[in-house]
Amino acid sequence: MRLLVAALCLGAIVLPLAVAPSVNDAAPAVYDLIIRNGRVIDGTGRPVFNADIAIKDDRIARIGNLRGAQAKREIDARGQIVAPGFIDMLGQSEQYVLIDPRAMSKVMMGVTTEITGEGESIAPVNDRILKEQEDFNRRFNLTVDWRTLDEYFKRLDKQGAGINLGTFVGATQVREFVIGYDDRPPTPAELEQMKKLVADAMKDGALGVSTSLQYVPARFARTGEIVELAKVAHQYGGIYITHQRSEANAIDDSMKEVFEIARRAQIPAEIWHFKTAYQKNWGRMPEMLRRIAVARRQGLKITANVYPYVAGSTSLSACLPPWALEGGTDRMIARLQDPATRARLRKEVTTDSKDWENIYLGSGGPSGILISAVVNRELESWQGKRLSEIASAQKKDPLDALFDFLIADHGQTSAIFFMMKESDMQAALKSPFVSICTDSGARATDGPLAGSKSHPRGWGTYPRILGRYVRDEHLMPLEFAIHKMTGLPAANVGLKQRGLIREGYFADITIFDPKTVIDRATFEDPNQYPVGIDYVIVNGQIEVDNGRRTAALAGRVLRGPGYSSHR
Repeated sequence: MRLLVAALCLGAIVLPLAVAPSVNDAAPAVYDLIIRNGRVIDGTGRPVFNADIAIKDDRIARIGNLRGAQAKREIDARGQIVAPGFIDMLGQSEQYVLIDPRAMSKVMMGVTTEITGEGESIAPVNDRILKEQEDFNRRFNLTVDWRTLDEYFKRLDKQGAGINLGTFVGATQVREFVIGYDDRPPTPAELEQMKKLVADAMKDGALGVSTSLQYVPARFARTGEIVELAKVAHQYGGIYITHQRSEANAIDDSMKEVFEIARRAQIPAEIWHFKTAYQKNWGRMPEMLRRIAVARRQGLKITANVYPYVAGSTSLSACLPPWALEGGTDRMIARLQDPATRARLRKEVTTDSKDWENIYLGSGGPSGILISAVVNRELESWQGKRLSEIASAQKKDPLDALFDFLIADHGQTSAIFFMMKESDMQAALKSPFVSICTDSGARATDGPLAGSKSHPRGWGTYPRILGRYVRDEHLMPLEFAIHKMTGLPAANVGLKQRGLIREGYFADITIFDPKTVIDRATFEDPNQYPVGIDYVIVNGQIEVDNGRRTAALAGRVLRGPGYSSHR
């Protein structure tokens, strides 16, 4: 109970406790599955307890001593932890699950639910947006046969997926839909159209509205524009979630903007992949956490999430200043091909600034940037290489290598940027109002997504926390870590009857060995599944059986609060 008292003192979201049942069925009851002899951590933060768990159809039917009960299948979880399925607070798999519905890298590390939609969401889409996506869609033979979020959800429901998926509607997405990629505010009529698109998405089941304000064209949005869209999401019971405007040199003003949007829209707000990036900002995480704690005491519902790595990942084009990205990919490429513009870019990319997030300098230059995934197959041999290695091999200046790579891959390259400090990441990881995310799409070691590499966080986030930070380094108690992976994120985004092991809740369950669980993915060789995750159950169906992936695709679409009340 010391953990819960401490969490309450720090302002954590602690869900109501349930007394562990003690059931001894007098007459045999037949269930679909019984998990026996496990040590249950239920997701609330309460201490571990011993219990059996019975599953019927897609629900947890009974918890307790089930010696008299029978089931079609039993799992002996002796010596293992039985936890709610892990919830990825930012998963980026909305397209990947259409390409490969198994969601292998997520399911194999215990993730049963993913939240996504970072600024640019899967819908709404129009021809202008589809043109920007055509390189990716062509590479993976992805046919976009939806225009609205409801149409996307129906396709996903029909196809099936290995994980449950819920999404936000992106403020960036509706800006691109209405305005395009230009640096200007919306007209009053355009703002009304954007608000209607958010309302339509909320009625289709979006969890709220999201922003990715570091990037173009989201960076062109003023605070007032975001407030108006957040007000619409609030009307339908949603929350505001953000990749804030600055995670580095301008983080002070950026945090103020998060609080201002939450206050003016009267809406809960969450900060995605919270960090204090670039060396000059290292050591500032405790201060940022204190600011959130103060805002929470003042009545704002502010939360955050984090991944357990010191490197981030985004588009390689993020190395360019915002003006170079305005207008879309084709205009960016034209600028990079112009010698005079290249000269201007060379000067700005090598100059520190508070006016934009200079991730090139913030990562220490070309040696701190690793190419992770490309769309142009001719460039695949450079995946897993540092930009400095590429420049050396090509006998080019590093900035010329950067600009030429962006041209060759038509701006579609993903890269990993080494820009955080371990102690800052750990401070956020320990915070009671910070949950867990991967910020990475589901991939696999085989199939259509096997040809590209990604950040190791997409393969090992949860086992890394359980093995390295809980078991080996004792950074936090196991029950607290599980709460941050399950009950806390479920409460923050309003997922109903998920995130806890509780009778009547959906049977999303992960069973792991606390003595052996660990990640194996590295930055140089990320495409490796973890060890120690023995069983994963999604909506009552076993998707990982004794460490092996089954053929089950039991995931479901998770619609937000606006859906049920308006359909």
